[in-house]
Amino acid sequence: MAGLTPLLLLPGLLCDAALWRHQLETLSDVAEMRVLDLTIEDQAGASARRVLADAPDEFALAGLSMGGYLAFEILRQAPDRVTRLALLNTTARPDTPEKMKFRQDLIDLARLGEFKGVTPRLLPRLIHPDRMDDADLVGSVLQMAERVGREAFLRQQRLLMNRPDSRHDLGLIHCPTLVLAGRQDGLTPLADSIEMAEKIPRAKLVVIEDCGHLSTMERPRAVSAVLRYWLQA
Repeated sequence: MAGLTPLLLLPGLLCDAALWRHQLETLSDVAEMRVLDLTIEDQAGASARRVLADAPDEFALAGLSMGGYLAFEILRQAPDRVTRLALLNTTARPDTPEKMKFRQDLIDLARLGEFKGVTPRLLPRLIHPDRMDDADLVGSVLQMAERVGREAFLRQQRLLMNRPDSRHDLGLIHCPTLVLAGRQDGLTPLADSIEMAEKIPRAKLVVIEDCGHLSTMERPRAVSAVLRYWLQA
């Protein structure tokens, strides 16, 4: 549709288009959206090249968690094609040793044939503690992970463990940038979002209250409202 902003949506680990369901349903009047498949490659560079090969000449880019890590790689490869950037529940930092060990434990669990046990171990870090009894939310997250599957999960973990430190690239990002954080995010600390917002020249920080890591699913209306403002500002 003429006048709509092309917007590429990059999911997180074990996530698919369901991560962006509310945004797809409510922002179609301002953006022509497409959710990218980040389950194919196991290296950030190759995954970014795959995205760029099928992307418009210029586009807005929004990534949550792992999607944010891919957004940094896309910007390294094609900075002039990204017109505006949204970094949701993500970080420019590489994994800490603790996070590396946690990833390896999940990989070992999946390789032992216990993939169904991976998401329940991740859940307390993925959503706000008060939402653990929300059957609809928990069910949606578990179903999403099942759709992505074991082999894609292993590829994604290899990509995440080998991703570069993106902090030194933050000052090179010159498009309007939204940095969105969940106040109670158990995977990406608020301090990491503050760091990105301070180092990206045209960044604005928005903190969603009573929200964990999967902000687009936990607080869909608030996130969609912020993204609408970001797209139209």
